[in-house]
Amino acid sequence: MEALLAARALLENATPLKGDCGRVCGAACCEPDEDGKGGMLLFPGEEGLYDPLPEGFEITPAPDLPGALLLTCSGTCRREDRPLSCRLFPLLPKEKDGVIRAVRDRRGYIVCPLLPDGLSAFDPGFRACVVRAGEILYADPDHRAFLTALHAAISALKEAL
Repeated sequence: MEALLAARALLENATPLKGDCGRVCGAACCEPDEDGKGGMLLFPGEEGLYDPLPEGFEITPAPDLPGALLLTCSGTCRREDRPLSCRLFPLLPKEKDGVIRAVRDRRGYIVCPLLPDGLSAFDPGFRACVVRAGEILYADPDHRAFLTALHAAISALKEAL
């Protein structure tokens, strides 16, 4: 839980742009999907932070990542209620050869107009927070396994397309 709380705290106020990036895309990442829900994966143990569950939220099994949970919302929430996945979006930390870096989350291309412009489109402070959060998360075995499985699922999705 310590790693999760530290990563969430790092990204409490860090955002992809210096201003409200939701103005660029009309808050597309918060819009409900075709089933009327929007959702983000919960990191291991994060569901405990949603007990009691705030109004407008629901936790369900994640359809694309076995054993993971998805937090869905009504499309708007208080920043402090956002899960780590929301705070990181549209980037993810990724480890390669012992080095943590921020990478674009391929799942976000459908909603985030910044992603095609590369990492330089994002505020450097935000990118640095994603890297630092990744360093903390990859040091924890449960979060390392979660991120490894998540990146494998994203790669499988890329291959399927």
